[in-house]
Amino acid sequence: MKKPLIAGGGPAGWWRSAVVYQVYVRSFADSDGDGIGDLGGILSRLDHLEDLGVDVVWLGPFYPSPHDDNGYDISDYRGVDPVFGTLEQLDTLLAELHRRGIRLILDLVVNHTSDEHPWFRESSSGPQSAKRDWYWWRPSRPGCEPGTPGAEPNNWESFFSGPAWEFDRASGEYFLHLFSRRQPDLNWENPDVREAVYDIMNWWLDRGVDGFRMDVINFISKDPHLPDGVVRPGAEFGDGFPFFGYGPRIHRYVQEMHRRVFAHRPGAFLTVGEMPGVSPEQAARFTDPARGEFDMVFQFEHMGVDQSESSKWQPVPFEPPRLIQSLVRWQDALAETGWNSLYWNNHDQPRVVSRFGDPERYWYESATALAAVLHLQRGTPFVYQGEELGMTNMPFTSLDEVRDIESLNHARKQPEADALDRIRRVGRDNARTPMQWTDGPAAGFTTGIPWIGVNPNSSWLNARSQRRAKRSVYEFYRRLIQLRHTLPVVVDGAFVHLPVPESSVFAFVRRRDDEVLLVTANLSSEPVGIDLAQTHEDASPGRTWTVELGNYDDADPETLRAWEVVVTRALAL
Repeated sequence: MKKPLIAGGGPAGWWRSAVVYQVYVRSFADSDGDGIGDLGGILSRLDHLEDLGVDVVWLGPFYPSPHDDNGYDISDYRGVDPVFGTLEQLDTLLAELHRRGIRLILDLVVNHTSDEHPWFRESSSGPQSAKRDWYWWRPSRPGCEPGTPGAEPNNWESFFSGPAWEFDRASGEYFLHLFSRRQPDLNWENPDVREAVYDIMNWWLDRGVDGFRMDVINFISKDPHLPDGVVRPGAEFGDGFPFFGYGPRIHRYVQEMHRRVFAHRPGAFLTVGEMPGVSPEQAARFTDPARGEFDMVFQFEHMGVDQSESSKWQPVPFEPPRLIQSLVRWQDALAETGWNSLYWNNHDQPRVVSRFGDPERYWYESATALAAVLHLQRGTPFVYQGEELGMTNMPFTSLDEVRDIESLNHARKQPEADALDRIRRVGRDNARTPMQWTDGPAAGFTTGIPWIGVNPNSSWLNARSQRRAKRSVYEFYRRLIQLRHTLPVVVDGAFVHLPVPESSVFAFVRRRDDEVLLVTANLSSEPVGIDLAQTHEDASPGRTWTVELGNYDDADPETLRAWEVVVTRALAL
């Protein structure tokens, strides 16, 4: 039976009650046996998404690209890379999703392009090029020999290691690249660049897509003076983030984008801005409906609780209180203005059950507890492919198995054993191993040789074994999504944290009118007991509570076993 598309709901936004599912095209499903996921593969697996109950699919980059950074280096914004299929297949995918009541948003990367994009090819043809200032070109540092170490225009470091500038011998100048040297940054100071981007966005919306997730969009405004950054102790390069992480014209550009692309259109669209380093106060401004910017942003604070401040590659022990504190901070900050995105996983993050859970002893329990505490907060939940199965990190045994440019660049700096240990923990390839559909060859992902190895636990961890299984991560996710669709308190209820002495317990209520939803979760592998009645009036024993969801057969919200979560509901007193 066709599910109707969630309708627009005025200022509140249809996306508040939606669940978004991210598809990383290369790793989802392969239809032609070349070992690389494609649009045909996605079309063949739409029943899985419909059965799960998601409302929106976020499609990762499928555009023509040299794939230096797995498609986040785009060479043509209006096409489909032949390795993934055709534009006609994309139109078919859009139509099939809409027929099933599912919207489609596209991943759009406009902070930078590929160095093979025609814009950059023209820009790099020489200083007199009409598109020279479409990118950030600068001469060498005064008094330095061009092309020598230290002669770069400033001391910024690339996110993918090394200087953020690449020397072009033909013109004797450098171009800026915050990521790979093959991903030159666009110069948004140039109004022609902005108009070209808006034209691309309008072209896709005219084709029928329902919005965009915009990659590192807070980086598009740079301090035009491009000053040196502070060099931290032990670092080789300076920190340029203060000069592009929240640039001087970022709100002007985003508001202009909204006016030029969305404001004149009837209909319901979703805009998500990925914003590394954004603060809660900044996010509230970006997502305030009155300002006309984004519907929600992706922030990264909770993704840093197990990492040092200087580098994601430097681990710190995971402590539940740090995670809980971060989540609550964002809930409180956006309680009155703005809206949260809720996520654990995406194409850049390791698998959450391996990261924050206990995949060896309590795989099911930790995967489901983490799912519940995320989905039942205030905000729009995002599910990354395989997360609904509890997929885990990949046990890489050699750098020959690694494909990610960021990981490989990092690995050059230390012995292979040390590099592999870090990559197995936080490397991006953990999220990019093929979707585990069956226990058969290549986990049912392809009939060929996968572009990256399949996790060996697919022999027991796969979609076929979990669908309709009583005690499965997949069925737990289905029930979570059903709660969002059937209980208005999950969507519109206020969020109130319930502090408890037990540091591993995350307890909160969602309150809407006379309805209260109580969530208690033990984010550890040791049992705990709590006294909620002493914590908050919403948890007092004078109510009649009904268990809505739990990951053990019997439930007591005040006696929590390892990684137990209990979701109960009652009418307010």
